[in-house]
Amino acid sequence: MITAIYNYLVADVTLMNLLTGGLYLADQVQSISRQHTPAAYDANQEILPCGLLKEETITPWGPHPDGARRYVTVWLYQRYGYVATKAARQRIYVLLHRQRLALDGFWQIDHATDLPNLDAPGMDAALEMSRYVVHEERA
Repeated sequence: MITAIYNYLVADVTLMNLLTGGLYLADQVQSISRQHTPAAYDANQEILPCGLLKEETITPWGPHPDGARRYVTVWLYQRYGYVATKAARQRIYVLLHRQRLALDGFWQIDHATDLPNLDAPGMDAALEMSRYVVHEERA
């Protein structure tokens, strides 16, 4: 499921033009760093606008015996300011909120919350985060 959302997001040319450092799946790279995601940095080793898609938690939910809510977060980074991260966050909202991707056992994605205008600890970078809830069937 997380891979399907990732593939859906990276297929969007508008989003990827905003995230010039790329979008990464936490299952594959764990975190944004010069070691794990070198393409997220420019020739001067400064972070480019980039994102990290991460699963957060899964909880039982709803009237269906196998219904669940899976929370997914998108962490957005850039060196200074929030122009690229805000634009990327808004684009991701358009792409994901109230969407139903063609997956088995998957009902709908809804926007849950945003954390704008943060600083990334230990990275000397600006940070924003968006959380989405995926309503799904766990069989």
